[in-house]
Amino acid sequence: MVKRAYKYRFYPSADQAAELNRTFGCIRLVWNKTLDERQRRYAVEARSTTYVQASAALTEWKRSDELAFLNEVSSVPLQQTLRHQQGAFAAFFAKRSRYPRFKSRKKSRASAEYTRSGFRWRDGQLTLAKMTEPLNIRWSRELPGEPSTVTVSRDSAGRWFVSLLVECPIDTLTPVGSNVGVDVGLTSLVALSTGEKVTNPRHERRDRAKLAKAQRNLARKTTGSNNRDKARRKVARVHARITDRRTDFLHKLSTRLIRENQAIAIEDLTVRNMVANHALARSISDASWRQLRTMLEYKADWYGRDLLVVDRWYPSTRVCSNCGALHDKLPLNIREWTCPCGSTHDRDVNAARNILAAGLAER
Repeated sequence: MVKRAYKYRFYPSADQAAELNRTFGCIRLVWNKTLDERQRRYAVEARSTTYVQASAALTEWKRSDELAFLNEVSSVPLQQTLRHQQGAFAAFFAKRSRYPRFKSRKKSRASAEYTRSGFRWRDGQLTLAKMTEPLNIRWSRELPGEPSTVTVSRDSAGRWFVSLLVECPIDTLTPVGSNVGVDVGLTSLVALSTGEKVTNPRHERRDRAKLAKAQRNLARKTTGSNNRDKARRKVARVHARITDRRTDFLHKLSTRLIRENQAIAIEDLTVRNMVANHALARSISDASWRQLRTMLEYKADWYGRDLLVVDRWYPSTRVCSNCGALHDKLPLNIREWTCPCGSTHDRDVNAARNILAAGLAER
């Protein structure tokens, strides 16, 4: 049994949208005020703040006249906000993430998480706390069970989504005898050890002219005006279209690799350092190699496949996959080369074959 999130789009009524927007505002306030209190307490008393102390402070805020409006929204998302902040600090001290930041009304993601006591699930309909009518959800696929957690969000393009966390069984795939090495790139998104190359769709480049036009239109609008807000939404819709198409493509590619192969070998690339190259940063971000790796990781875990990660310093490009000879230099402009042993190699396919061999050797 695994916990799996199913995401759907929904269309709230005017009252539901108002209630959710009010909830988002209260969540942002509680996060910022709690973070400010944590910093003040540490600066003055040199003491950290626990979840229990933060929860007690929230109760006191609700009793005050100034913050009494916090009682108007469901208490569940507010408590979950405190838990999320506690988890954010735990991740920071474990050096898994950076220091938690204050939430901005315009830049931060608008979302609210409801646990089992904060919603009602009945006859396939979802009703959130403080609401009388169920959400108008577009059920694009069947939900395999009853949700344990519900997360409602609104993206920058004004679209509403609900994510339902369900515990469900996932059958492992039948073992197969084939393995594949994967070398990521820019001209070809991935080159496989089988010799196949998957063309990079370059989603951002395809919509770059449309995005630039929307951004120029936004720059001409007066700050704070309604027209600027409309122009901002147009820019956000272009970005959302790019993101959705990229995510869909990567899901299909990663699922195919998982289904067709028992073991998938990849390089342990540090994308964060690679995007420091300003000449390639835009193309690397558009390729989204990190997202592809994340998909391969959890899908391999789900379906009983092996993901083999090869050290980033392994010279996969400069090693002949036929005789194993290591060449000193191989500039980026050389896409095909011939080894003294007589083998002619495509640069990327040769790297994929070496990655597979190295991954299987360390298995």
